[in-house]
Amino acid sequence: MTAIPEAEALYGELLRGVQALLRPQTRLVGITSGGAWLVERLQQDLGLAGLAGAPGVISSALHRDDFARRGLSASAQTALPFDVDGADVLLLDDVLYTGRTLRAVLNELFDFGRPTCVRLAVLVDRGGRELPVAADFAAARLTLAPTQSLALARSEAGIFSFDLKES
Repeated sequence: MTAIPEAEALYGELLRGVQALLRPQTRLVGITSGGAWLVERLQQDLGLAGLAGAPGVISSALHRDDFARRGLSASAQTALPFDVDGADVLLLDDVLYTGRTLRAVLNELFDFGRPTCVRLAVLVDRGGRELPVAADFAAARLTLAPTQSLALARSEAGIFSFDLKES
């Protein structure tokens, strides 16, 4: 059995990694749903609330290559409260696996405009890429069996944990 890292400890690493990636005009955008939770807390913990404007949330639902099978999820829809043209965008997600969600998110982002730069920070990079994408920062790298999935959970108090499931 693979040991799953403690999500709150990894969040501390992510916080330090994001601080190193921030530029004066960086806009944080969380990928629904785990990334949206991360960006909400990062905005607060980095003292960016009010300074850099509201963080964005982006959904992969409309651009997924398995949309016909999965349908439209009940998770949050895309909300980008800034002009994407010329923006420096830092995408946040909980787990990077095949890269297919990221591909869909990039298509969604470019529907809103052409950013100058797009970077990615994640809590966990679990390998297994099907597309040539990589995170600019990963708080941890973890190898899981293809039959396992890892997802971020958040308590009512805002505390992060991981759910590991077998399929």
